[in-house]
Amino acid sequence: MSSQVVAMIVACASLVVSSVTLWLTLLRKGSLRMTRPTILFFGPDGAEGAPKVFLRALLYSTGKRGLLIENMFVRVRRSESMQTFNVWVYGDDRLARGSGLFVGAEGVASNHHFLHPRDGTRFAFLKGEYTVEVFANIVGSVRPTQLASIPLSLSEAHADAILKKNAGVFYDWGPDSRSYHAHVDDDQRAAASGDPLAQLMQAMIPRGKGGSR
Repeated sequence: MSSQVVAMIVACASLVVSSVTLWLTLLRKGSLRMTRPTILFFGPDGAEGAPKVFLRALLYSTGKRGLLIENMFVRVRRSESMQTFNVWVYGDDRLARGSGLFVGAEGVASNHHFLHPRDGTRFAFLKGEYTVEVFANIVGSVRPTQLASIPLSLSEAHADAILKKNAGVFYDWGPDSRSYHAHVDDDQRAAASGDPLAQLMQAMIPRGKGGSR
């Protein structure tokens, strides 16, 4: 085999490797994924008591370019009943109304609050079997992307605690049993306590000259 043929083969192989690398790192859009939530919450939100779904999970992109989330929402199903929680608030120490979140390959771990729409309807957390579906609207995509479908069970005692005691029901993931374990928290643990919308409104109030709100 002549040196020219060898050189041509090496050049072609280098071009293929470079093209594949370019596609993997810069051109491939990838898709949005979400890890299994470590905790979920059913119950009232803050002092107003409006129904809320809370969860904590890691969002990540399978492509190096990353993806931009325009909005997120959850759809809660119980038998023939269905309710969309379309007000998205996220954050850990500081909460922000969801209006754009960039997710790269390294991922973003955060608390996500999904609030009941204030349109006159009111979804009741009654006893039964539930399915929580998590969706994200990605910039450039026509249809929302479903990130998870999580089955949960709400007992009669836990449903009564939400209705009569204004308590919250937490679902903690058990890695050994591969299932969620529900328990009631009357104090609504810090992970899901407070009123996200009230905190946002307070944060939007301009500061005075003295630096106080």
